[in-house]
Amino acid sequence: MLWIAIRMLTGDAQKFYGLLFGIAFSTLLITQQLTIFVNLIERGASGVYNAPEAEIWVMDPVSRTTDVNYAMPSTALDQVRSVPGVEWAVPHLRAVASVRTRSGDLEGVAIIGVDDATLIGMPENMIEGSADVLSQPGSVIIDDGGVVNLFEAGADPIGERLELNDQRAVIRGVADSIPSFTSQVVLYTKYSQALNYVPGTRNRLTFVLAGASDGLSATEIAERIENQTGLKAETREEFAQAGVDFIVQNTGIPTNFGITVVLGFVVGVAIVGLTFSLFIRDNIKQFGALKAIGVTNGKIVRMVAAQAALVGIVGYALGVIGTVAFIYGFSGNPFFKGFYIPWQIPLISLVAVIVILAITGFIALRSVLSTEPAAVFR
Repeated sequence: MLWIAIRMLTGDAQKFYGLLFGIAFSTLLITQQLTIFVNLIERGASGVYNAPEAEIWVMDPVSRTTDVNYAMPSTALDQVRSVPGVEWAVPHLRAVASVRTRSGDLEGVAIIGVDDATLIGMPENMIEGSADVLSQPGSVIIDDGGVVNLFEAGADPIGERLELNDQRAVIRGVADSIPSFTSQVVLYTKYSQALNYVPGTRNRLTFVLAGASDGLSATEIAERIENQTGLKAETREEFAQAGVDFIVQNTGIPTNFGITVVLGFVVGVAIVGLTFSLFIRDNIKQFGALKAIGVTNGKIVRMVAAQAALVGIVGYALGVIGTVAFIYGFSGNPFFKGFYIPWQIPLISLVAVIVILAITGFIALRSVLSTEPAAVFR
């Protein structure tokens, strides 16, 4: 009977492909939009991920993320270093500035000042050059996304001179970093050099990056720092989550992507429901004939379930493959750099597909189960 059900379904090619399109389109829309949403909000933690050595981030109590911060006095560094259990502590500066290229273009950039001696605060990997080039006067390292935004396609940024707040800066390396939420150009330089690039204010120390001594947890040391200094101290994981939470709470991104996902679900129900109903209506006499020769309602239900399962499996697979192809196809675009599909998202899409098929299948079954066997003779 299941084979007969499959033959009935595939025999009407137009409706069969319509069902596949409805499921595939819904799966693609839901999976793709959720993937972009998750990766976008994770960009709120990019500043933390780009400084992998830092176990603890110390900041002014009003600071919230790497981009939403309030500078501290330079004495905060010594305060943190004096806390028992702190293995090391280094200064970290994050500020915005305006840069003018050789061609005269003006661009807003983020200046990140890393520790002069250890270079803690730099991304782990380099695409071109090494972090040691920062020892040369006036040197900066640009992130790979910044190369695309600041220069023409194919241009080599190494050796390019920039006018940075009336100061000369020379690009001597390209860092492999996670783009920020705004995809802003990022320039890395030594802390002492960054102080020259950023307009002077009374307090200029943005963060203190610290590490815990062996045998002590970062959470424990963060609590000690807060109790002893009155500053806010968060572990790497806590501060990364704070960046994600800030985007979720202060932007319309969750709402916009949520609306798109809901629309994908509604479109799936509409297309599949309408097509399935038409398919059942056109085959109502065949179902009546089956009931006339003794096929029970239970077997009819299993037949329709088999038809829905075939459409769901093939349509779902096509939708997921389409999402993978989309992410891979745009992987060369800096905006999509590092995008991945979390394993939970295909599961969410699978549940959505099952719900869509359950709703549409139930609606379609009502007319089949109420059909009288005698209808085949009318």
